[in-house]
Parts: sequence; C-alpha cells; structure tokens
Amino acid sequence: MNVRQFSISRRPIAVAAVLIGMVSLAIGAHAALNKRSLDAARAVATAQTADASKPASRIALVIGNGHYPDANAPLGQPINDARALTVALRHHGFDVDVIEDASRDDITRAVARLKDKLRPDSVVMLFFGGYGIQAGGESYMIPVDAAIWKEADVRREGVSIESVLDVMKEQGACAKLVIIDASRRNPYERRFRAFSHGLAPITAPDNALILTSATPGKVADDSSGATSVLVTELLNNVKEQAAIEAVFNKTRTAISRASDGEQVPTVSSSLLEDVRFGTDEKAGG
Repeated sequence: MNVRQFSISRRPIAVAAVLIGMVSLAIGAHAALNKRSLDAARAVATAQTADASKPASRIALVIGNGHYPDANAPLGQPINDARALTVALRHHGFDVDVIEDASRDDITRAVARLKDKLRPDSVVMLFFGGYGIQAGGESYMIPVDAAIWKEADVRREGVSIESVLDVMKEQGACAKLVIIDASRRNPYERRFRAFSHGLAPITAPDNALILTSATPGKVADDSSGATSVLVTELLNNVKEQAAIEAVFNKTRTAISRASDGEQVPTVSSSLLEDVRFGTDEKAGG
C-alpha cells in the first residue's frame, strides 16, 4: 500500500472519530440538562413544602377618619377605634396598615399596598370608621378631603367598599373580613337628599364576613364613649382562638339588646371555613 492509499483510508476513521465525539458531547449535554431540570424540580418542591409549612398570612387595613372639614365638629371615635382595633389585631398576629384622617389618595395607596401583600392563603380584614354614603346601590367610604355636593360626587370622591372586596377576591384571599362603622348622619347628604340613607347592603363574595354598624338604610348616633359601641363590643367579645363569625354575631346581639333594637348591626357571611382570631386562624373541620 502506498502512502496516498494509506492517507485516503484514514479519512473514514477520522470522520467516525469526529461523529463519535459529537454524539458523546450531545449525550453529555442532555445528561447535564436533565440534571439541571431535576435540580430545578427539587428546588420547586422544596419551596412548595416550605410555603406549605408557613402560617397563612394575616393582613389588615384599618382606616379611622375623624376630621372632616365639612363637618361642624370632628368625629371623636373613629381614630380611637382604629387605634384600639390595631392593637388587638397585632396581638392576634395581623400585619396592620393603619391610616388616620385619610384622603382619597391615602386610601387608594393603602389599598394598593394591601393588594401587594395578599396571597392565596391570606386572611384579610378591612376596617373603616368615619362617614359612609350609599349611591347607586353601593356603599362608599368618604375620605376627609371629599368635595361632595351631589350624588354623582359620592361615586367620584368616595372609595367603594365593594371595590376593596373585589381586590381581595381578585388576589385570591382565602377569607375576607370587613368591619364598617360608618352609618352616621353626615354633613354631605343634606345637600342633595332630604335625609341620610345609611349604607346599602354589602354583598359578601365567596368566603367573606361583613359587619356593619347598622341595618342597611339606617343611621346610628355615636355614643358618649371614647370608642364606638361597635368596636367596644367587638373587642369585648374577642378572645384567643375565638371564631370571628361568632364574635361578629355576639357583637350584633349585644348592641341590639343594649339599644332596645334601635341600633341593629348587620352580619353577612359566606364563610366556608372556621376563621379564628388566634394564631391558628383556621380550625380543622
């Protein structure tokens, strides 16, 4: 065999060696990719296990509005109510965002902060104390900077309670709690109505519990206490591991009896779980 023949015969061997090398690299890359995928799956499983072991988040937005420029005198109770409720909620493990004498922008920003905190396992509460007005079948929280002269202004200047419930629902909160102490005669409605209409019925979305200080369409006068009758009775009934729905119902009954039926709070519930004030917020079936 001459040199030329030997050189030609070596070419298939070289090509085969190259192909074998390429296949080896491909097998190695595939194995590395599979290992990375397996590692990623393990990391996700570990994170999910860690998340499952965490207690459900407990979040509250507490708003107390007392100083309305259009009112003859400040409301003495809402800010005291907000502070007293904040202390109680923090004691029971809630992350509380509390704002006082809130403008519309203050409330809007607070709701945005609330939205950012919510998880699918969150127990979330909204408290509002101050003036509330119904318009178009919805109930509105009135900010301290509201300029209201006609009913259309209520929808523009106020913040719909239902809109906050919608945020809770959209974020998948597992339990939605609302306390509204705003069924007061207010300085705005007399500008466009013969009398105060109180609040409209607030429809509870899935897994929600709503407590308002008076029957829909009714108003209630403030008591002489530092805190409102609603918040006073609510805090009197809060005990460690107390079921929140039972607390709301006991509050309703106590106020109705004490006022001889003149003030009857409303409790609306669509709760599917036993939500509690204590740190183990959901009791097993």
